[in-house]
Amino acid sequence: MSKSPDYETELRDLQLALIALQKQAIKEGWKTVTLFEGRDSAGKDGAIARLTEHAHRRATRVIALPAPSEHERGQWYFQRYVQQLPAAGEAVVFNRSWYNRAGVERVMGFSTPEQQEQFLRDVPAFELMLVQNGVRLSKLWLDISRDEQAQRLEARRKDPLKAFKISDLDAVAQSKWDDYTVARDEMFMRTHSIPAPWICVRANHKKAARLNILRWLLHAAAPKKLLKGVARPDPEVIFPFEPAALEDGRLER
Repeated sequence: MSKSPDYETELRDLQLALIALQKQAIKEGWKTVTLFEGRDSAGKDGAIARLTEHAHRRATRVIALPAPSEHERGQWYFQRYVQQLPAAGEAVVFNRSWYNRAGVERVMGFSTPEQQEQFLRDVPAFELMLVQNGVRLSKLWLDISRDEQAQRLEARRKDPLKAFKISDLDAVAQSKWDDYTVARDEMFMRTHSIPAPWICVRANHKKAARLNILRWLLHAAAPKKLLKGVARPDPEVIFPFEPAALEDGRLER
């Protein structure tokens, strides 16, 4: 499949702007945390790859934690995530994050209802503490339709180059679609806040999603001088969560 010249040109321009932004972030000692959450096969890996492709290697970390060990299960839930938080001048990208407890752990029964409820009560205060201590926190949710997910999961199974992207959870993503929807909706309603809002991305079209994520991150953080030529994010693709989005078709059901 040939690459779109318009896509490649804008992607390069956005990545150049991200390089300039990271130079400022390192110089000024920003502590940046970006969470990528979303449906299985929604495109988190691809978006993260474009975000970090040309980032400063020593100042950027992508974190995708495995299932907790027995020792970690005996810790405070947030403890192993806190250990990964950035120091001054660093950027950390979580490919799935502490929100596992509100999503896959809830749907698959990997934690108790009491643990899930405590998480939903605790996380707004936890994120407020991070923000008040200088962490620049962005929370991105990538949303796709049920049919699009089915097509992507099938393509993943057929492509030997995507062998490492296949997981046991893929097998139940479709059968538990409704359970994941209920979990997502409650997560949004209880963890969206002014200091730590959820940003929703309609990701049925991968390229549009990737470009708009980069646009949004730049417009959220960069000074005007770095935004010359950077298009505004498309509100049809990316938007801050609001309860109406659960009913008006912007988020898939």
